[in-house]
Amino acid sequence: MALQLGDTAPDFETQTTQGPIRFHEWLGDSWGVLFSHPKNYTPVCTTELGYTAKLKPEFEKRGVKAIGLSVDKLEDHEGWSRDIEETQGSVLNFPLIADPERKVAELYGMIHPNASGTLTVRSVFVIDPSKKVRLMITYPASTGRNFDEILRVIDSLQLTDKHKVATPVNWKQGEDVIIVPAVSDEDAKSLFPQGWKALKPYLRVTAQPKD
Repeated sequence: MALQLGDTAPDFETQTTQGPIRFHEWLGDSWGVLFSHPKNYTPVCTTELGYTAKLKPEFEKRGVKAIGLSVDKLEDHEGWSRDIEETQGSVLNFPLIADPERKVAELYGMIHPNASGTLTVRSVFVIDPSKKVRLMITYPASTGRNFDEILRVIDSLQLTDKHKVATPVNWKQGEDVIIVPAVSDEDAKSLFPQGWKALKPYLRVTAQPKD
């Protein structure tokens, strides 16, 4: 059965550009972004990996570890990383999984036969510290991912885990949020002392809570 939101992310042992890892142990108490790219030495993937490397300070600020994967061999990863540095201006500062036998790719459903029978699609999994899958996005090979959107969703997940709120359409860090319907007006008075604007009984807008 395909992975679904709320499932435990499958654990695995594998080789990476930063040495062998056991995935759950490597994640530790961090959030994780596990993403696959179709193939090394291809143009869109080169831009994605370079941008992900530049995002490391943003990931660290949120307690997130990034890890990439393709079905290329380890030595191909190491050679390609030099191209990424040369063309994108960023050193590969996160591990890349070498998965030539497609063990991890099959475990996470990253091979979509109607798109390609041999290469991984552009899968993204956001995994929380309890190892639960919280986000899944799949992109076609021709379309580079929006990693700013992935950061935005992580911000939302981390905020809504701590507070009884949801984030509205196109929400960004620092903008107003929505009080979840399960919270009564009476309880909301203590949870949100700054007050709220009720557009409808089920649609109560309030300032983003402070941590």
